[in-house]
Amino acid sequence: MTSGSVCLTLILPRQLRDELFDYLGEQTDLVRGFTASDAAGHGTGVRLQSMDERVKGHADQVIVWIILPRSDAERLLDRVRTSFTATNLVYWILPVAEFGTID
Repeated sequence: MTSGSVCLTLILPRQLRDELFDYLGEQTDLVRGFTASDAAGHGTGVRLQSMDERVKGHADQVIVWIILPRSDAERLLDRVRTSFTATNLVYWILPVAEFGTID
């Protein structure tokens, strides 16, 4: 377990997936890896971008989880805010009690 580790979660429209993945790949001083998955966004704050999304009733999104030290998460989030302005990106940070790899 690393003291002060957090999980930074990012959610944004799926059409920005490749751009976000490329961007995170460039942040080598902060991001050592991440996990991603497709998601379906629901709720009053979710923008349904296409006719397909309006018919389905949810937004096609991507969700990314990154485990890193709290200070690095804050630095990365500042960068993301600058680079992904007006994209309706949703985020949150949660503490991580334990993180490791079982080989």
